[in-house]
Amino acid sequence: VQLQASGGGVVQAGGSLRLSCVVSGRFFIINGMGWYRQAPGKERELVAGITRDGVSNYVPSVSGRFTISRDNAKNSVYLQMNNLGPEDTAVYYCNCRAKETVESSDFDYWGQGTLVTVSS
Repeated sequence: VQLQASGGGVVQAGGSLRLSCVVSGRFFIINGMGWYRQAPGKERELVAGITRDGVSNYVPSVSGRFTISRDNAKNSVYLQMNNLGPEDTAVYYCNCRAKETVESSDFDYWGQGTLVTVSS
């Protein structure tokens, strides 16, 4: 299972970016998907998560500004980020929890990360 993230870049404060992540490889089902971020000198944190049925949750600092969505037919997850601020600067990682076979347990898979830089 491989995850390929894209959409990072440099944006001015108040701007928007949309991150995308597509899952490929051999798997039976993708359950939860999410976006994490890691800022310099800080631990990785969950930004937003979404269940297969579309139930989402957010870290309070992005609630109302970020929207997570997924397309199960395309094995993809997205993160629309609006009203970005310098505090959002980080490497963003996509994550999915998937079963490789019907008998296997869920396993966490990670993308390579995409850098988001917000200038003030």
